[in-house]
Amino acid sequence: MRFLLRLFFTWLGVLIASYLLDGIHVRDNITALVAAAVLALLDSFVKPVLILLTIPFTLVTLGLFLLVINAVIVILGAEIVDGFEVKGFGWALAFSLVVSLIVTLLEALDKKMKRD
Repeated sequence: MRFLLRLFFTWLGVLIASYLLDGIHVRDNITALVAAAVLALLDSFVKPVLILLTIPFTLVTLGLFLLVINAVIVILGAEIVDGFEVKGFGWALAFSLVVSLIVTLLEALDKKMKRD
């Protein structure tokens, strides 16, 4: 259940980010859902390997290199999902920041609603 809720939040994040950012194009709602699922899978399986391989860079940059890894994950997702386009590294970085912010806000709202 938690995974489905997070997938829903990510789907909303993908839709909102594609609306806000000119360099991101998502063909339709189904494509956004597929993109959210692919990004979740890449985050679960590829991102930890990339983090492990880039520990020295991450330490030297005090963790800022993780932003680069997030952008790379978005670019990989765009290569995999037909109808999900990212027009460059900067847009991928902005997209990852916007989606992360939206998902974090929605999860915080969900936790607050469950407490009340």
